[in-house]
Amino acid sequence: MNIVVCVKQVPDTSTERKLRSDDNTLDRDAADGVVNELDEYAVEEALKLKEAHGGEVTVLTMGPAKATETIRKALAMGADKAVHLSDDALHGSDALSTSYAMAQVLKQIGFDLVILGSESTDARTGVLAAMLAERLGAPQLTLANKVEVDGSGITIQRVTDYGFDRVEASLPAVVSVVEKINDPRYPSFKGIMAAKKKPVQTLAIGDAAIDPAQVGLGAAWSEVVDFAAAPPRAAGTVVKDEGDGGVNAADFLASKKFI
Repeated sequence: MNIVVCVKQVPDTSTERKLRSDDNTLDRDAADGVVNELDEYAVEEALKLKEAHGGEVTVLTMGPAKATETIRKALAMGADKAVHLSDDALHGSDALSTSYAMAQVLKQIGFDLVILGSESTDARTGVLAAMLAERLGAPQLTLANKVEVDGSGITIQRVTDYGFDRVEASLPAVVSVVEKINDPRYPSFKGIMAAKKKPVQTLAIGDAAIDPAQVGLGAAWSEVVDFAAAPPRAAGTVVKDEGDGGVNAADFLASKKFI
């Protein structure tokens, strides 16, 4: 089975994130880049399916040159190879443009199953899996907390507000998984060393027949019009207990409409 996992490099959420003043896009050099945490569950699920059914796992990412660090972690976890779509023309692409570009690559490399995390921790749109499925003409099975493959069919448990739905489809298909589906493995020292020798194919937009007019900031359907730094946090209110501390605390909570 040919499984492709889409991963993304995102700014470390423990550091301050900034927007660029020249075009209002995310400043990816202002913070350390890490693999999107929710994508690690997608990588783990792909590896489990490979161990159960055979085949290979390919990692696909779209991003600048530094996104190679993200690829290497997925390879160290056990993925077999990677494809890195990297081109300055992709800068500023929104979800629609990203889905188009990645779909073009997926059509070129082929797949039986595409697996993604439920969302990225920077954009938090949660729509890429559905958009990819539409562009690829494949069934979409989203928000899975369990995935089973049987021959040419796939079944998931889809998380809902009331429990879960059982969703079935035929392969090829696109699946997004939630963080409760598994526990991602830690790369071993052997895996880290092996990752250095695994093949990574780097593609520019011309290599994947991507129309430059459909990607990048100029093609984005959404934009950040303006932004401002968050104001500094104000000092907290101290309530001294001089016999009426409980009343004062209640009055403060009432003024903030907490009670």
